[in-house]
Amino acid sequence: MDDFELIAKYKSFLHHYTLEQLRYIPEPEVWSIGQLYDHLIVVAHEYLDSVEACAKVAGEQKQGKTEFGEHLFKNGGFPPIKIKLPPELDAPPDNKKLSEDIMLELDRLSERMKQLELKVDEINPQQKVEHGGFGWLNAQEWLALVGMHFRHHLRQKEELDRKLKIGRSIE
Repeated sequence: MDDFELIAKYKSFLHHYTLEQLRYIPEPEVWSIGQLYDHLIVVAHEYLDSVEACAKVAGEQKQGKTEFGEHLFKNGGFPPIKIKLPPELDAPPDNKKLSEDIMLELDRLSERMKQLELKVDEINPQQKVEHGGFGWLNAQEWLALVGMHFRHHLRQKEELDRKLKIGRSIE
């Protein structure tokens, strides 16, 4: 399933949640479904900002990825583990949005991705921007991270669905 199909799946699941389910926080330090969606959208736009930043880099960057970054791209995705961010990067996502707002944001994200996908191959792969955990990534890699990140959070979505007793799977 490509990245656009994956986002479409997330959109289809959004229809199954009531407002109460969307905002339900099952336990401390666990996000609601709405917060999960907000996190995915915010981070995806940050990654796409980096795609655009790569296009503006003057010169080539010879530095590469970190060991974790190499592992991530070699395997085509995040490992099946929970990743805890440092406290300064771990502010809780927004939990006040309506399904309709999230749906519009997913549509805007998909449109932005489509526009950048048309341009990404023209960006020199040696023009890179640093990711705090993965090292120096080029535009193509930043774009690939969007889908990797959405896939990584499927497990979290399924855990939250179980807590809501929804039990729907992405497959």
